[in-house]
Amino acid sequence: MIPMQTVIIPNKYNERLVGLLHEAGSKPIVVLCHGFRSSKDDSTIKAITTALTREGISAFHFDFSGNGESDGSFQYGNYWKEVEDLRSVVEYLSGAQRKIIAIVGHSKGGNAVLLYASKYHDVDTVVNVCGRFDLCQGIVGRLGKDFMEKIKNDIFIDVKDRNGKFEYRVTEESLMDRLSTDMHVASPMIDKNCRVLTIHGTKDEIVPVEDALEFDKLIPNHKLHTIEGANHVYSSHGSELASTVVDFIKAGYLPENQQSQEVPSCPRTRRLIRSRI
Repeated sequence: MIPMQTVIIPNKYNERLVGLLHEAGSKPIVVLCHGFRSSKDDSTIKAITTALTREGISAFHFDFSGNGESDGSFQYGNYWKEVEDLRSVVEYLSGAQRKIIAIVGHSKGGNAVLLYASKYHDVDTVVNVCGRFDLCQGIVGRLGKDFMEKIKNDIFIDVKDRNGKFEYRVTEESLMDRLSTDMHVASPMIDKNCRVLTIHGTKDEIVPVEDALEFDKLIPNHKLHTIEGANHVYSSHGSELASTVVDFIKAGYLPENQQSQEVPSCPRTRRLIRSRI
């Protein structure tokens, strides 16, 4: 059984971020990020974590501020704040002498890891699982067609479920946070030496698969993998999702016990290989 422990990390606002560390015997570690109104206990994140630890790769997944067990209030936007939460986690683990070999994000977490890579260039492998490219889309379904007029008049919109039960509040500030976050600008800013994989299901009912094609056009060192028939949470395709993520991470990561056996190669040749993923 893989040892697991709760780790609490303060973010830059001194809010506690609560995460779970799965020790698989490796100093190198993968950090996983959940999606919108989700948590570290999300089934997609847990499936990938299990697949990683089975391969002897340690993993850490955590709750963004305002979600799960972490401090802070939930906000509809918070895209760049979640980037800074991830930054706090990376700095904490690095300070504990861990090598972050990859960051993985599902849905909105996919946006977090891509935005992180566009700003901070200290992680060599990024996996975006069905993140949204056009953040102006996907709003009408939750807030209604007249959401801009409504929020200007009322300052906020309360989102309710089908039974009329309150779920969360969208403020004008948090809505503008989302609308001003531009993946078209951020994507080309990811370093060309950073390996990026986007995975998307062809039957995703939340984020259209066409968004993945836009990332593929703009991210310098990018690989696209679509999963035929998969929905947004990969409910019937969890194994393929997890194995695809693990294989991509392993392709760019040489375990410590094999590093001394690596055959030296021409730096130019190695760069060419990395640029083709």
